[in-house]
Amino acid sequence: MSNIIALNVPPRRQRLAERTDRLIDLFATQRRLPDDVHWLKENAELLSILECIGMPITPAALDPHVDFYVGLKERLQFFPQYYRFLLSIGLDLEDLGLTGTGVDGQMEDLCHWVAGQGLPDAELSDLQRAEARRLLARRGVICTAADRYLDERLRAFIGRSQTFALPNKKAAYELTHIVFYLSEYGRRDPALDAGALRSLEYVGILAHMDQNIDLLAEVCIALNQAGQQPNAVWVDAVRTAMGTFVVTTDDTVAAADDYHEYLVANWAGQVLGYDDTSAAIPVGRARFDQTEYRPSALRGVSGALFAAAQTRSNEWHHMSDYVFSLLEDDAALLLEATIASTTEFDAFFDVFARA
Repeated sequence: MSNIIALNVPPRRQRLAERTDRLIDLFATQRRLPDDVHWLKENAELLSILECIGMPITPAALDPHVDFYVGLKERLQFFPQYYRFLLSIGLDLEDLGLTGTGVDGQMEDLCHWVAGQGLPDAELSDLQRAEARRLLARRGVICTAADRYLDERLRAFIGRSQTFALPNKKAAYELTHIVFYLSEYGRRDPALDAGALRSLEYVGILAHMDQNIDLLAEVCIALNQAGQQPNAVWVDAVRTAMGTFVVTTDDTVAAADDYHEYLVANWAGQVLGYDDTSAAIPVGRARFDQTEYRPSALRGVSGALFAAAQTRSNEWHHMSDYVFSLLEDDAALLLEATIASTTEFDAFFDVFARA
């Protein structure tokens, strides 16, 4: 059981600058230790979001990271297997304005060291090679592991929309991250073709039908970076979720919590132009919990289709009455909302039905 102490539950309203400063300190000093790979993951995600949205950071807010930044060279040389996390954190700290460390600007040399050691050459996936390329390019270093056909392969993957009409979280998150890299986190047009945009639409349909707010928020961000307007129903679902987080002081944060969903939902809020419903951050160690019950229609719809092995059709108008008859009321309402949120549901269902 989680040992949650409800003595320091902060108010809902908190200035964005204060909330940001507390988030930086919380992830840097309160939840885990830098020797924990989960510390690397959490801090890389937070700092990356702050950097890519151009969040103004006071110099003092980055003080909790000074010792880590000063020791980054030694840590990178001893833990080269974590080079992408370490480069990401160091680059973001420099770009967010960390100074006065005695080793200011060291990341250019460390990027050259990583390239010289050939660390990206050990990557097995194009997604990881694309991330390594982006990180090194931030200091003008060429990633030789990223061959000239890398973008062609990435675009072929995200352009095959049939892949993304079936529940596959790994593929779905790879899709959104490829868009992040191709767009340099919203700094340039990723020039997505119709297939890639349809892939994002299909993942958004699945995420909304499953009420996976973490993934749905990433889809909204990726669509925004591609110059598209995310569906208002999806945006509203993410915005509503922002208001249902509870952040409480807790001495047992080692247990999994909903920190990533909190971060990505708030990232979407900043990108899409709203920031008025996010939970405040307390002083001290804290955990993030999504408290609102959210029904899922995905399992019910999949189960209904699987049960109809002999009569299953890939045309939604032939299957809709049957599917709705097997759903609980809350799942049926959610499915109706999902269908109303897109013009692509029939095309999506043609693949999803697996008739």
